[in-house]
Amino acid sequence: MPSDTEISELLDRGIAEVPTRESFEKKLRSGKKLRIYLGIDPTGSDLTLGHAVALRKLQQFQKYGHHVILLFGTFTAKIGDPTGKSETRKPLTDAEITKNMETYLEQAGKVLDISKVEIVKNGDWLSKMTFEDVLKLAGTFTVSQMLHREMYQDRIKNNQEINLVEFMYPLMQGYDPIPMKADAEIGGTDQLFNLMAGRKIMEAYGIPPQEVLTVPILEGLDGIEKMSKSLGNYIAIMDSPREMFGKTMSIPDHLILRYFELATTVSLDEIEALKKELKKGMNPRDAKVRLAKEIVTLFHDASAADHAEEEFNRMFQEKGLPDEIPEISMKKGKYTLLDLVLKTSLFSSNSDARRMIEQGGVKINGEKKIALDDEIQLDTEIILQAGKRKFCKIIVAKS
Repeated sequence: MPSDTEISELLDRGIAEVPTRESFEKKLRSGKKLRIYLGIDPTGSDLTLGHAVALRKLQQFQKYGHHVILLFGTFTAKIGDPTGKSETRKPLTDAEITKNMETYLEQAGKVLDISKVEIVKNGDWLSKMTFEDVLKLAGTFTVSQMLHREMYQDRIKNNQEINLVEFMYPLMQGYDPIPMKADAEIGGTDQLFNLMAGRKIMEAYGIPPQEVLTVPILEGLDGIEKMSKSLGNYIAIMDSPREMFGKTMSIPDHLILRYFELATTVSLDEIEALKKELKKGMNPRDAKVRLAKEIVTLFHDASAADHAEEEFNRMFQEKGLPDEIPEISMKKGKYTLLDLVLKTSLFSSNSDARRMIEQGGVKINGEKKIALDDEIQLDTEIILQAGKRKFCKIIVAKS
């Protein structure tokens, strides 16, 4: 039988809500090993510390012997769920979905023991449903029940359209636990409606409803918006130790304890002690150093964390350069700033490069450049810096 400490770790730490707390705890105390899953629509290439909040919760269940399932929405990714946004998400192709899924698995392996995780795809059952099956599924909900979803209410208030296909998304996601024979599902707070839809649909099909728990949405480096690649306020699971350390040091002070709880394995007792120290006047920077090293150690190792700290101190206290700077070779001549920047691998897109330049985040040999069409004469080696932590050495190719 699990201890109170185990129950608390699973249902209290880093949890936003457990709508089915009483029955969930009863199942855990029975000693039953649950089939618990996380659904992921493979719509991007990078997993962030925000994604890792749910993965880390799964890792805790895995630690106590429960059966963890990663469900990839290979079918639902083609449909598009607004997930709190004002517009329908762009559907993806099969090739994009497969590529993203492979990348996600590699990154999820930084948190979970993938060898012990069951990997499933909802395309395996949703794509085989007949129209009769779809009508039966649709009959489990009424239009008024669907319109209770807050994001749809917001759309209506703002005179924005709701595609009927979007009504089907919670039904499709809610059907997923049936073929998986799932006992529990985990998701972000923005997925609560869909998670609870699963319970309603299972009951309609005469199946004991799954347990549900949600994890908080982790704020990004700006301290306001959800951590997101599109907003540029994220720490990626695959970031280098230097990037990971430096980004963590940039978070607002009010997020220090939240990041400790949601993004590290530091005990709650230690976090509470740290909270008291901060109230007594501890320098927040010292707490961030501990936080940054904990995060880097989780995704790399302790040695990488120590080196990242040394490098950070040299770069920002002594105004030095990192130990290793990637190099590229270019022909001698004149280039616009934008063209020069795009020749490097510092940016994932043209728009990212433009935004960084216009916000004053690009420097050439330490001098800030903000005009996209600034002419840069390349006749000797230069150091290009993007933001606080990205560097590239551009050398002149031999003719």
